[in-house]
Amino acid sequence: MVNYGFVIDNRKCIGCHACTVACKSEHEVPIGVNRTHVKYIETGEYPNNSREFSVHRCNHCEDSPCTTICPTIALFTREDGIVDFDDERCIGCKSCMQACPYDALYIDPNKGTAAKCNYCAHRIEESYEPACVIVCPTEAIISGDLDEENSSISNYILENDVSVRKPESGAKPNLFYIDASPEMLDPLATERTQSYVWSEQAVGVGHYAKYAEERISNANTNSMIVQLALEKKAKSSNPRDRAIIRDVMEKLDKDTEINAKRTYDQPSKGILWGWEVSAYIWTKAISAGLYMVAMIGWLLFDYDLNEYGLLWPVIGISLIFLAITGILLVMDLDRPERFLYVMLRPNWDSWLVKGAYVLSLFGGILILNLVIIIFNLDIIYLKLLAVIGIPVSILTGVYTAWLLQQAKGRSWSKDKLLPFRFLIDTLIIGIASLLLISNYDEILYALISIGVLVFYWHEGKRMIIKPQMESLT
Repeated sequence: MVNYGFVIDNRKCIGCHACTVACKSEHEVPIGVNRTHVKYIETGEYPNNSREFSVHRCNHCEDSPCTTICPTIALFTREDGIVDFDDERCIGCKSCMQACPYDALYIDPNKGTAAKCNYCAHRIEESYEPACVIVCPTEAIISGDLDEENSSISNYILENDVSVRKPESGAKPNLFYIDASPEMLDPLATERTQSYVWSEQAVGVGHYAKYAEERISNANTNSMIVQLALEKKAKSSNPRDRAIIRDVMEKLDKDTEINAKRTYDQPSKGILWGWEVSAYIWTKAISAGLYMVAMIGWLLFDYDLNEYGLLWPVIGISLIFLAITGILLVMDLDRPERFLYVMLRPNWDSWLVKGAYVLSLFGGILILNLVIIIFNLDIIYLKLLAVIGIPVSILTGVYTAWLLQQAKGRSWSKDKLLPFRFLIDTLIIGIASLLLISNYDEILYALISIGVLVFYWHEGKRMIIKPQMESLT
C-alpha cells in the first residue's frame, strides 16, 4: 500500500518561495491565497541575528480532522494517503478550515469552495513528482512513499531526527521536518511583530476573510519609528534633553522582548465564522430552550400552557427562531445554493450533517404542534409529541458543541465540558424566553429576561470569535 508524505529539510531551505510560486502556477491559485507558503522566523538581536525558513502546507494526515468534519465528503483520503478535495461537492461551510490544525485550507475567492495542497495528485498519477519538489533549488523538499523501505523519503526519516507540527492534535501528519526549531513548529512561540507584504491583509480575500482587520498587529512598528526619531533628535539636543531621550529609549528597549519573530508569513484568513454563526447559536438556543422549558414545565410541573394562553406563543416563537437559524446557516455558506448537499450527500462522521437532521426533525415536531393547535385536536397529542420533542430540543441546543469539538485546529476541541455548557446555556435562555413572554407586562421580569438574552448574545459572539483569533501557523 502506498502512503505518500513530505520531508522538509530546514537545513537546506533558503526561503526563495520557488515552491510557493510553482504551486500557484501549477494549480492556478488566485492572488491572496496559497496552498504552500514559506514561514520566516527571525531570532537574536542585531548584529547577532539569524533567519530560519520552513515550508508549510497540508500535512496529509492519517487521521485528518478536515475529512471527518466535512459534511459533504468534499474532502477525502485517497488509497495512497493523499488528502484530496472535490470542489464540485463543497458548500463553502469553512468547517474544514476550523478543523485543520495547520491552517492549510483556504476558500477559493473565485469558486467559493475550499482548496489546499493535494500533493499534485494529477502529477503523481503520471509518475511525476509534485511541482514544489521539482523546482526546489536546494532539494529541501522530499516527497515519496513513506511505507517503502528503500525510498529516499524513508531513508531521510531513518537517518535524521525528524519532527512534526502539533503532534498533540492526534492528526498523525505525514509531513516531517528536519532541524526545525521549536519556534518554527509552534505557532504560539512567536508573534507577528511587523506588517510586511504578506504578514496580514486588512481587507481579506473572499467571504472567509471578513474581520481580518481585527488581526492586524500593532506590536513594535510604532515603537521602532519612535525610537528612530528619538535617536535622530538626540544627536542635536542639549545634554538635558539627551538624558530624557535616553531614558525613553531604554524604556522602549525594556518593553520590547527579544524573542523569535515572524516577519514574513501568509495572509491572515481573518474570522472564518462571523456574526452569522454566533447569532445562529443564540437563535437556536431560544427556539430549543423555549420549547424544552415550556414542555418540561407542562409535563412534570403541571404548568398548563393552554390555560395560560402560551401554546401559540411558545410554538410560534420556537418555529420563527428555528427558521431564522436555518437562514443564518445558509447565509454563512460560500456556496449557499448547495446547502441541500448536506442532506443529499452526507458524511455521517460530521456533526454538521447530524445537526442538520436534528434541526429538520425539531422543525418537523414544531410544525406538527402547530397543526394540532390550528385544527384544535386533542391536547393529549401535544403532550405525547413532547415526549419526543424534549430530547430532540435538547439535541438541537447541544449538538453544536460536538461540532466545535471536531474543529481540532481551535481551542473548542480541548473543552470537554462544552456540551454541558451548551445544555446549561440553552436551559437558561429557554427560562428567560418563557419568563419574557409570560410576564411581559411585569417590568422587572421583562428587564431580567432581556438582560439574560443580551448577555448570551454577547457570550455566544465571544465563544465563536475568540478561538478564531488564535494563530495556527
